[in-house]
Amino acid sequence: MTARILDGNAIRNQIYAELQPEIAELRASGIQPGLAAVLVGHNPASEVYVKSKIAACEKLGLKSWLVTPDENVSTTELLRLVDELNRRDDVDGILVQLPLPRQVGVRRVLESVDPAKDVDGFHPVSLGRLVRGEPGLVACTPLGVMEILRRSGIPLEGANAVVLGRSDIVGKPMALLLMHANATVTICHSKTRELPQITRRADLIVAAMGRPAMVAPDWIRPGATVIDVGVNRITDPAEAAQLFAKFPQRLERFKEKGSALVGDVHPDAAEIAGAITPVPGGVGPLTIAMLMSNTIKAARLRRAQRPAPATAVRPAATH
Repeated sequence: MTARILDGNAIRNQIYAELQPEIAELRASGIQPGLAAVLVGHNPASEVYVKSKIAACEKLGLKSWLVTPDENVSTTELLRLVDELNRRDDVDGILVQLPLPRQVGVRRVLESVDPAKDVDGFHPVSLGRLVRGEPGLVACTPLGVMEILRRSGIPLEGANAVVLGRSDIVGKPMALLLMHANATVTICHSKTRELPQITRRADLIVAAMGRPAMVAPDWIRPGATVIDVGVNRITDPAEAAQLFAKFPQRLERFKEKGSALVGDVHPDAAEIAGAITPVPGGVGPLTIAMLMSNTIKAARLRRAQRPAPATAVRPAATH
């Protein structure tokens, strides 16, 4: 069996095409959604991620700002910066790129973002709305996974889904979204006993543990859907030789570059699964697509919640 590849780039392009009319409608009414990205220090991986997010804004015609505090910034200074962005009316979405330096109180900073501008979906208010099934801004990666599943025709109602990972950013919101879609969800983590036996019963596996190739092919029930959220860089030639033994082209690219990106699922899983997301090119593009979608959604919601001006002329009631 060779798995159907769930192409994240193709699905991202579908979403961008669907967002264009909505962006045009907002611009016609004088609204250009805007995203502010806060990037602290010079983490190479974070710089690449933020650059791709700013590029997506430019592609879609959204406003964007890149704010780059020094790596020695204090929690107080960062809180002051977020407060300034909260008060700016032209900023609809705020993302604080993680990780932050050790001296910064991460939770305090994330919770200081106005929930109405929390396009990352990390704020307790956003998570609370998700728990209750209320409309709001949802974490981008889990939301992107749901788009992959929906647009690929993967049935969820009654499905046995296993989520590997319990982070606030991916695992927990992922489990909630799947439950709201009427899947039966099991959340697993590093302390879960007999993990392979649990995953072998799953119709759907969402792997988000941050461990390269942790999910072996024999962990997967033949024909199951596998969503690989992990993005791990490997540099060990012996590890690459083992992982890419059946993928000579990927091994050659590794030898040329000296590194490669792999997911949390072993590449050989494509021989067992019924459908699988690649790494790269699977979930990653959808994370950015949903960030764009959330920014546009935030622009609409913020304005919809404003009270009408006291001097506004209201239309006469009609019957």
